[in-house]
Amino acid sequence: MKYLLAVIFSLFANIALATELIADQYPQSELYSKPVEVIPGVFSAIGATQPPSYENAGHNNNLSFIVTDEGVVVINGGASNRLAAALHEEIRKVTDQPVVLVINENGQGHAMLGNGYWRDLGVDVLAHVDAVAETVENADAILTRMQSYNGDQAGDTRVEPANLSFEDSYDISLGGVEIKVLYLGPAHSPGDTQVWIPQWDFMITGDIAFHERMPPIFADTCSKCWLETWETKLEPMNPTYIIPGHGHPTNMAQVRRFTRDYLVDLRGKIGAHIEAGGDLAGAYYVDQSRWSKLHTFKDLATRNAGQVFVEMEWE
Repeated sequence: MKYLLAVIFSLFANIALATELIADQYPQSELYSKPVEVIPGVFSAIGATQPPSYENAGHNNNLSFIVTDEGVVVINGGASNRLAAALHEEIRKVTDQPVVLVINENGQGHAMLGNGYWRDLGVDVLAHVDAVAETVENADAILTRMQSYNGDQAGDTRVEPANLSFEDSYDISLGGVEIKVLYLGPAHSPGDTQVWIPQWDFMITGDIAFHERMPPIFADTCSKCWLETWETKLEPMNPTYIIPGHGHPTNMAQVRRFTRDYLVDLRGKIGAHIEAGGDLAGAYYVDQSRWSKLHTFKDLATRNAGQVFVEMEWE
């Protein structure tokens, strides 16, 4: 199994280098890429690492599903009803088992705007309580943003909050597979959720972990809390195999390098800037060149620096 996974991860790494600028890797589908079986029974349609657009139909995160003998668990509702339907079509090509649960990895549009499609089929949708609150609070803005880039592809998408929620963990036993849905603590966005399968040493981390795309830091992101959650909760679990929220399947060493180490480096640079009497305007220009090969670097680096300055100025 470990040798097989090493081959798969190597293949995905080569695909990422060869195709990172291709607008659509699966033009016959609404999906950006065709789902691939990462380990036996676990599939993921890897989204674009660029921002959501009409060209990628908002599929710029990973849409995954776990197939068992008693049903299918989907991770992420998708950015629209049409995207959710496209994923469902791919699931039907793999198995006759019904989808029995959809899990939203957070409250962002590409994780939950497809919820309405699944709820109309009678499928339960699960999310952390904080993710549900974000969905409800920002519903109009989330939907309007998707409609603005997605045009006619938005279809009849509506905001449909998850009908099931949890606070710390939610356990699922399905077809001999023990699935633990976890909230490890504050990280990238409210209600960041991890899907952990201990018997396979495998985790779908959601947006707590990045490795191909630069981690975005938002106004409601606490970078200090993110590091504390990482070091006290995620790191001790040390999953061998990971599907991150964005980018190809990988391992703990890679996401540690490009998430934990990035946050440590940026906070160190901003801390030194503040100690030297620097202001917000100067913070945007701290040296982040070490991370310039990450996708969306040009979109996010200066914004991240500004957000961390605002956070650290009052720590």
